[in-house]
Amino acid sequence: MKKIIITLIIIISASIQAQETTDKKQDSLHKNKPFILDEVIISTAFNKIQSQNVMKVEHESIKELQKKGTSTLIEGLATIPGVSQVSTGTSIGKPVIRGLSGNRVLVYSQGVRMENQQFGDEHGLGLNDSGIESVEVIKGPASLLYGSDALGGVLYFNPEKFAVANTFNANFSQKLFSNTLGSNSSLGLKTSTENWKFLVRGGYNTHTDYKIANGNRVTNTRYNEGDFKTGIGYSNSKFSSVFRYNFNKLDLGIPDAGIAEQTTTKNTGFPKQAVSTNLLSLNNIIFLKNSKLDVDLGYISNDRSEFVDNNIANLQMKLKTFNYDAKYHLPKFGNFESIIGVQGMSQTNANSGIECLIPDASTNDFGVFGTGNVEIKSNVFQAGVRFDNRKINTIAHGIAGHEGYFQAINKSFQSYNASLGYKTNLAENLSLRLNVASGFRAPNLAELSSNGVHEGTNRYEVGNTDLKTEQNLQTDVNLEFKNSHFEFFANGFYNHINNYIYTSPAGTKNSGFDIYDYIQSNAKLYGGEIGLHFHPHPFDWMHFETSFETVTGVKQNGDYLPLIPANNWINTIRAEFKIKKWLEEGFATLNVSTTFNQNKVSGFETKSNGYSLLNLGLGGKIKIGKAAFDFNLNGNNILNKTYIAHLSRLKTDGIPNIGRNIVLGLNFNI
Repeated sequence: MKKIIITLIIIISASIQAQETTDKKQDSLHKNKPFILDEVIISTAFNKIQSQNVMKVEHESIKELQKKGTSTLIEGLATIPGVSQVSTGTSIGKPVIRGLSGNRVLVYSQGVRMENQQFGDEHGLGLNDSGIESVEVIKGPASLLYGSDALGGVLYFNPEKFAVANTFNANFSQKLFSNTLGSNSSLGLKTSTENWKFLVRGGYNTHTDYKIANGNRVTNTRYNEGDFKTGIGYSNSKFSSVFRYNFNKLDLGIPDAGIAEQTTTKNTGFPKQAVSTNLLSLNNIIFLKNSKLDVDLGYISNDRSEFVDNNIANLQMKLKTFNYDAKYHLPKFGNFESIIGVQGMSQTNANSGIECLIPDASTNDFGVFGTGNVEIKSNVFQAGVRFDNRKINTIAHGIAGHEGYFQAINKSFQSYNASLGYKTNLAENLSLRLNVASGFRAPNLAELSSNGVHEGTNRYEVGNTDLKTEQNLQTDVNLEFKNSHFEFFANGFYNHINNYIYTSPAGTKNSGFDIYDYIQSNAKLYGGEIGLHFHPHPFDWMHFETSFETVTGVKQNGDYLPLIPANNWINTIRAEFKIKKWLEEGFATLNVSTTFNQNKVSGFETKSNGYSLLNLGLGGKIKIGKAAFDFNLNGNNILNKTYIAHLSRLKTDGIPNIGRNIVLGLNFNI
């Protein structure tokens, strides 16, 4: 530990000397405040910059997340305060926002609602960070804008931008991972004229079994991923249209033998998953005289197969989804803006494997909403209402009284929701946001109809056709202070959920597995995030960041909710520097992530011990003549700590998380 700290001090000291040599005008920085670009938030209704937005939205560029040396997109997201992941090794991760996950968190990509059987904990995000520009995180109910399943929050992924008009760009990136002997490659090309734009990008990601701290590898955690994205757009002063296509293919090993065969092969063994997803989107904007119309259309085809001991699929589910979203931005009336819109979804699920986990079914959504925004001096008010209807129809399957039997279901769920937000400046650089919003989630097919062993949970699950819609009401408060050298934020929330759906042991067995029933009760979640960022003058090159997050989830009877992340405290010291002629945008980081004991667990969970992980990073832009490339070198879990995350699905088998991992990333713009 001492050697590591001494090494970092030497690096920082050298960077300071280099900066002082090459930039003698550093002392003049305090005379002019640095210009900070405030990002436009796409995921909210009025696309305001963050400082004008009523709702607090976390915005992170994928480039900044990649600098942290994480192996997957979901690992990078889990570094954002309030976001965690339910993980199965290093290959499968599901986002958790303030204690809610699965169908309670909605994912958008290319402006389209992603649908990939996300009800299962062992079903991953299904997105590759190649070709994604940034992510926006709404922490809290967003049903006003997105309808059912946005009960707990939204992850909104913005695709990479097209090239500037009349230019051509080529980009190649490569990441190498020491622990999994992994490789992540991406190649992209894009060009634009005044009106037409085109891009194409391909990526390939491959890893062997991950290694724990004692040197053993966790058998069959290896995986392979291929990803292809393309897009074409046309725009003029009256019209804009963008078509994008994404194909993602996953080959995932499923660990069920623990630490057994030791190998570095990247060919997956049994059991395994094969998941392929086609995502097509068409985003259109029509500019009228004093208004505009946004129309987004999307189609997702998701094919999920699971193989137990041979190449014949035991389980194969084909999910096809068509989405539409139309929003009309009415003419402004003074400082008042308003939007009316309709949204909908038509979805079918078909089984073709030996077994059925959920029945063949069709789901149809329709929603209509209206929202308004008004600015009065430094005050901003926003409010909206929405109505939704979801219809679910399933086809009877199997023999009554036997495993795999599903009765026919014809259900309709309706919900009214509203939101009210207020933002004001209490003083110069000090802002306050207050939001109250309701959300809802209709029961999914697994909760309504399950009747069999769910291999992902090792339980015999029995659905309940009498389940009601989950309905919540959440209150958020955000206090934020920001100037050129100091930033501070404090977020607090209280979330009450009526008819919260969860599994409960029945006390009996079937086929040798404990039976779990889907039942409902009211629940509440509360907590928040607090943090600061300090880079004092005259040491503007030095940054200190710290954040703490906590969430508690309790059912009406006083029992704790499952899958609630442990409290987490993250501290980062970052030095920024440049070295004359050959290094720009240089940085060196020391990060300590502390996860506390999790003793507030549900009846079928076990408590988890806390741990601290030390991570180091170094990077920048290297210039050699006229050529330049970005690099980053990260050491994650540098002390090779043995630990088990509370939300790891391998925890019940006593299998630790990944050990030390050195990551080298290179990015070339041609």
